[in-house]
Amino acid sequence: MLEAVRTRARTYFEAAPPAHDWHHVQRVETLAETLLDRHPETDEIDDQVVTLAVLLHDIGREKEDRGEIDDHSAWGAEEAGRILEDLGADPATIEAVRHCVRAHRYSNAVEPESLEAKLVSDADNLDALGAVGIARTFAHGAALGEAIHDPAVPPADDETSAGATQYNHLHKKILDLPERMYTDVGRELAADRAAFVREYVAQFDAELAGER
Repeated sequence: MLEAVRTRARTYFEAAPPAHDWHHVQRVETLAETLLDRHPETDEIDDQVVTLAVLLHDIGREKEDRGEIDDHSAWGAEEAGRILEDLGADPATIEAVRHCVRAHRYSNAVEPESLEAKLVSDADNLDALGAVGIARTFAHGAALGEAIHDPAVPPADDETSAGATQYNHLHKKILDLPERMYTDVGRELAADRAAFVREYVAQFDAELAGER
């Protein structure tokens, strides 16, 4: 089942931009494994649901980026259900995975209710932090044609939800991610990665001021 889902899921990323490509999925899978290994309630977690949800969580992302759908998490949950049903998964697994996919997105109003969904959300958000997260931020901005930084639009005056520039995005979304972690182990990893982002922002600010 797992390898069949992996094979099917990968076909949805053939033309995906770097910030949300198949390598992102692989990193999230590795992070989910770390969270599972370190979580104190491992016996209460269905690790198959976590892995299946990770593999399927962004299958709708490219369609959203192309403007074909409004919400890749909602569309992806339905598509994930169809894939799993086609491959013979039981109804309980299908519904559990669908909830994880629906609830993983940062900007929607769906809160993860299961421990599996919380782990998937934490793993996905961790990949948006740290050195990899910074790289993904600027890769995504480049794909959208957005500015790296605009001194005329400082973060405090930026009224957009995600940031009008990638520098602002670090302030308005990325550095907020530690507060959105649902597990203790997720918060621990997020704190370390966020510290690196803050160090990077401090260096960025010093370079803008010509101090370094």
